[in-house]
Amino acid sequence: MGRAQYTIRRILQAIPVLLGVVTITYFLMEAMPGDPVSIMLGPSPSAQQAAAIRAKYGLDQPVWLRYLNYLWDVVQLDLGTSLYYEVPVTQKILERMPVTILLLVSSFTFAIVTSIPLGIISAQRRNKPTDHVARVVALLGVSTPSFWIGLVLIILFAYQVSWFPATSLVLPWASPAEVGVDSQFDVLVTSLHHLVLPTISLGTLQMAALTRIERSSMLEVLGEEYVKLARAYGVKETTILRKHAFRNAQLPLITLLGLQLTSAIGGAVLTETVFSINGMGTLIITAINNQDFALVVGTTLVLGLVFVVGVIITDLSYAYIDPRVTFEDAD
Repeated sequence: MGRAQYTIRRILQAIPVLLGVVTITYFLMEAMPGDPVSIMLGPSPSAQQAAAIRAKYGLDQPVWLRYLNYLWDVVQLDLGTSLYYEVPVTQKILERMPVTILLLVSSFTFAIVTSIPLGIISAQRRNKPTDHVARVVALLGVSTPSFWIGLVLIILFAYQVSWFPATSLVLPWASPAEVGVDSQFDVLVTSLHHLVLPTISLGTLQMAALTRIERSSMLEVLGEEYVKLARAYGVKETTILRKHAFRNAQLPLITLLGLQLTSAIGGAVLTETVFSINGMGTLIITAINNQDFALVVGTTLVLGLVFVVGVIITDLSYAYIDPRVTFEDAD
């Protein structure tokens, strides 16, 4: 099986996964107590107003019919209309998605840049003080919720010393007039300044998990016979790490990167709430609070799609990292 065939098959396998996400989310929302029409119009809407709203959004139809209609609309790339915002769901997602993607990319960048050196140093200096410190940092990272880290960071670095802003987020592609600065470079600097705390808050869990995997993988590779042979021939330790051990140790790390997308997406919801960032996380919270069916299902579907795409990219990256990995006779 070639790479193109494997990619197509993985994409086809993603369809039932996304269908399951839509189905579960849709019927969970239907099972929630309360009435979205009452939330929109108040606790005592007139019968005429309520009937008009129900007819407008199809809420007067049976659940199974609404579900089938929704699936048909999704096939046509129509995610419906938000009850709360009264605009197409796609429009709200396109407004908020870049913010969440920016936060995810920055947190994963932070996690990768910090975890790989920590894991390598920890493995190279096994059972030494540096190793113990790195392992304690990793243990604390995987044990601490991202929202709690965010709150601590806000207290320490926003309120106590006022080094970083505590709320909102400046987008790097915003115009200088919107931000109130002179140039696009100043916009970028301001955006990075705003990103520091939420990036650390969201990326700490990924950093800790990746550090542990990097350390274990490096220790395993450094114990291989070909590494011992290289040492016996007098090859420098830095050369062994750089040329022989590092690349072969990255495959487990890439596997975990794809899986960490789930925790990162879930953590983004809480991180955006803590830092008052208008991304997909706060959009989902608003939609749930207002029982906005179309918006909840639509945002969940899009985030599920982001995860599926991330996993597929992770799988395809194996062959580039390890030449021994092929897609021939793949199950």
